[in-house]
Amino acid sequence: MPSQADAVVIGAGALGLSTAYHLASMGLREVVVLDRFAPGSQASPRAAGLFKQIQTDITRTRLAALSIQKVTNFAAETGVDLPVQRSGSILAARTQKYAEIVRAEAAQARAWGVDLALLDSDEAHRLMPYLEAGTTAAACYTPGDVYIEEPASLLMAYLQAGAKLGVTVLGNTPVTGIRVKNGEVVGALTSEGSIATPIVVDAAGAWARQVGSLADAQVIVAPIRHQLYITDPILGVEPTYPILRSIDTAVYIRPARGGLMFGAFEKDPLPLDPRERGSSFSMDDVPLELAVLERLTESIADQVPALHGATVNEHRGGLFTMTSDGQFIVGPQPGIAGLWSATGCNGSGFSLSPGIGQVLAEWIVTGAASMDLSALAPGRFARVHDEDWLREAAVWQYSHYYERDEPPV
Repeated sequence: MPSQADAVVIGAGALGLSTAYHLASMGLREVVVLDRFAPGSQASPRAAGLFKQIQTDITRTRLAALSIQKVTNFAAETGVDLPVQRSGSILAARTQKYAEIVRAEAAQARAWGVDLALLDSDEAHRLMPYLEAGTTAAACYTPGDVYIEEPASLLMAYLQAGAKLGVTVLGNTPVTGIRVKNGEVVGALTSEGSIATPIVVDAAGAWARQVGSLADAQVIVAPIRHQLYITDPILGVEPTYPILRSIDTAVYIRPARGGLMFGAFEKDPLPLDPRERGSSFSMDDVPLELAVLERLTESIADQVPALHGATVNEHRGGLFTMTSDGQFIVGPQPGIAGLWSATGCNGSGFSLSPGIGQVLAEWIVTGAASMDLSALAPGRFARVHDEDWLREAAVWQYSHYYERDEPPV
């Protein structure tokens, strides 16, 4: 246990490890990452590993482009290999209502500089043979999108890249306090001792609210369960086939281990607050319901018949940290100098972690970020006095992930 550090990052998932690596790459000599569990063991390795450029706003679009650039050039930047599948992706709609959303998303993304092309149903089928011809009312192809076959490989790559720069990662070391003196962070307290530091980054995922509360900071997130499964190998599926996002039923599909990965955004998702589950709660304790995914699989049986009757090889799930406005929480906590947040993933924490880690580290080290992150400011929220309202707002954001509706006031 180091007695002092230039920065302490709490949370050894994708956001925390990326931030720690980038802090060290920008000159901080003593960067320490703390996690109450084994590093890289919680939500991030349970992710889908999808990187997409069509996002809801220009900030996320720029972060997505930066993240794809970073993972596809990871070895050149860090000297650590990282397998990335340059598959492209297809955003598809089966009905005219959702076809309008696809066209609107495409037009907006193109205006923000995304390379894409609108396809008819036959063109979409030729690119992705497991997508049945004649079932698509509108489709948009983004050739620059990628996926990482095994999400854990990104975490291992950041652990290795950070180690080369001297980053210290301590698992099974719960943070028990954040010391603040005269409005400034001066240290982090752990079960194994204290670390004097002027900088603490809260990247604790589903536990980010608890970590923030150690310094009396409000981190306004509500964790929501997300599930996916991977089938056994399916004849004819190639790893180069594009990712499919079918927005009518809010599902995504990609090649995985010779079969297909299927994930979905439920209309009635399960909120799950670790604060109510005890100190031993981990992602292993998130209750999974395969029947939910089976029902959603049947809803697109005509569009992707290869899934019908396919056997499930792995069923996994974790928690998304949702916010009431669907935006990340990234930046300095107001009123507490040296306390920073990197959370509120809203379903994109893994895929935007390379870009967020870089831009946040720039901001911490130099005092200015290369990208405007004001839309993600932690201080944009008032203190939460109605937990039911926050939970309902988070559920709404989750269940409307692919839609453009305005949330209720």
